[in-house]
Amino acid sequence: MNNKIKRKFIYVWCLLIFLCMLVCPVISAQSKWSSKQLSAQKTNAAIRVNGILDEKAWTSTPEATHFIQFEPEKGRPASERTVVKVLFDDRFVYFGFYCYDSEPRKIAARMTKRDADLRSDDSVYVLIDTFHDMRTCYFVCTNLLGTQWDGRITENGRTIDNTWDGIWKSGAKRTDFGWTAEFSVELSSIKYEPGDERTWGLNLGRGIPRKLEFSFWTGPLESVYKVSQFGDLTGLDLKKSSKKIQVIPHLISKAQEGEKITAEVGLDARYAFSQTVSGNLTVNPDFATVEADQEVINLTRFETYLPEKRNFFLEGSEIYQQRIRLFYSRRISDIYGGAKVYGKVKGYEFQGFTAQTVKNQETGDPSANFSVFRLKKDVMKSSNIGFTAANKWINGQNWGTAGLDTALYFSDTFKFTGQLAASYGETNTDNIAFFLRPSYDSSTFHIHLRYTHLGRNFADNANRVGFVRDDNRRELDSAIRKIFFPKKAGLERIEYDSNYNIYWGLDDTLRSWKIDQEASLDLKNKFSFSLEHHEEFKLYEKEFRNRQSEVELGYNTREWQQATFSYSFGRNFDRDFQLLEGNVNFKLSREFSASYGLERVLFDPDPEGDSTWIHVLRATNYFTNDLFLKLFYQINTVIDKRNIQLLFVYRFQPPFGSIQVAYQKGTGEFGERGTQGHTLFFKFAVMF
Repeated sequence: MNNKIKRKFIYVWCLLIFLCMLVCPVISAQSKWSSKQLSAQKTNAAIRVNGILDEKAWTSTPEATHFIQFEPEKGRPASERTVVKVLFDDRFVYFGFYCYDSEPRKIAARMTKRDADLRSDDSVYVLIDTFHDMRTCYFVCTNLLGTQWDGRITENGRTIDNTWDGIWKSGAKRTDFGWTAEFSVELSSIKYEPGDERTWGLNLGRGIPRKLEFSFWTGPLESVYKVSQFGDLTGLDLKKSSKKIQVIPHLISKAQEGEKITAEVGLDARYAFSQTVSGNLTVNPDFATVEADQEVINLTRFETYLPEKRNFFLEGSEIYQQRIRLFYSRRISDIYGGAKVYGKVKGYEFQGFTAQTVKNQETGDPSANFSVFRLKKDVMKSSNIGFTAANKWINGQNWGTAGLDTALYFSDTFKFTGQLAASYGETNTDNIAFFLRPSYDSSTFHIHLRYTHLGRNFADNANRVGFVRDDNRRELDSAIRKIFFPKKAGLERIEYDSNYNIYWGLDDTLRSWKIDQEASLDLKNKFSFSLEHHEEFKLYEKEFRNRQSEVELGYNTREWQQATFSYSFGRNFDRDFQLLEGNVNFKLSREFSASYGLERVLFDPDPEGDSTWIHVLRATNYFTNDLFLKLFYQINTVIDKRNIQLLFVYRFQPPFGSIQVAYQKGTGEFGERGTQGHTLFFKFAVMF
């Protein structure tokens, strides 16, 4: 693409954003949300968080009730009564739930692992928009066992981060009318603006999986994550937190077969510059006991995206989630240390960090520096415009990306997202990328149309710090999804998904098209059934026609204890294939839970022996919520990979202070056979 056409595309992109900003206030004014209000009550009495709610302070507190279904019958009153009350003092905000149930013996409570997705259990949720910006919030939730799940929601529900770990307590208790639950969120672990008579955004939720029901205090919601549709929590007198610094030193010792015993020390520190801005520092962080990447079967010719599991990179990572991923933390190997700062001040949200990698002894790659900066500005009711820059400095050369992005909400259902970026490095021509995507999202319907442009050399530079599967393309993508809740003829839920994708090279050569079709059913007898078909054209060294048809059967998939099995067949790059996949989650007791998954692919012809079995076993035994034993075991036969990890953890200062003992064998890079011998790790971390 010549420079004249490139400039034209950039001008069009910027003009579209400007026009959207002009019309957005008009459309938004037509969709005002009538929010509920709840007053929080201050208490000087000690509150014991055990789920019983027997303190006198709870009796005279204003209550939130009259929950509204999100699904299955959107807008109708919840089938079971829920009452919530809120207290606060100088250190904590407390939430008390009274969950009435007409069939209390059927209350599901199985999950015991912290940060497990609790939607498969009877569960309750608190979502607090502490800046009252109608864009971002924290969420905490629990079940009848007091299990904790927390995270952050940003960009008015566009991104969800389950990696945030706050300091909070929870408790729950079975009662003759159902169950009760209690939360206390420590103010020092969240960001907010201090002052008297403050107002936070608030939503409260409850899940009853046996009924496929989720209900919320406000509604009817278009999305459970739509922060702009929250109600108000008023009457908060919030002081500045006196706890400004947390220091978490750790010691880790390693004994590996055939090697000398080693010991290392490291440090994590957190400092609150204010109640809205904080910084993190890590020195010699511990990545040794992080669970290995799970092996998967990849039928494409593109790189597999691997989720981040290292705590330093996880915290706050939702701010970098973009369609064109300018920053991908898995490009960063082990590091000597790093620092980052995060905050939100007067509508500006920002995060920046820098990290220095350790020299790779196996590949010989020298130490490199990675630096990333992200800035977002709130505009209008719940929209934003952002800037991202990511850079890798190695051997005196800079590689990286920089770009603008936006998420504009015209109403609670219609939005526009877009991004414009450039990469730089060895080649600085044909290095522009952008996309434009209008979409409509309601609780039961989705439709979007997206146009993407990726320059010929964009990925060559960008993949030093980001994740771009392919470039040299002009792409059109559209999708539609519809959900029905018929509630008759044995059916509870029907979902239909359809996606169409096509892209050309920048020389107008057709490189690919793909059609995806899927229909799924949830039945009242707890079985589920789905059919999928995928058809595609690919041009590489020659033309290929790939296809895949799949049938899946599931049982009890609305709860954690479930089983699924699928069989698919088709053609993949001139080879016929069959693919078997299965997964089962089960609990042998309240304390012990496990999951087993398998994948079996058979190719015909298979001259290079690519057919393989993949087995993955996970098991956890919780002696208490903070004393547990975890097992991870996987086999990939095509690369003869046999990897086992066993981890014993005692958290005496959850979630940060802990003692860990780990055993590993066969750990290796994703897609590679692990050569690690018998290895034992010991780690001690304490928080000051």
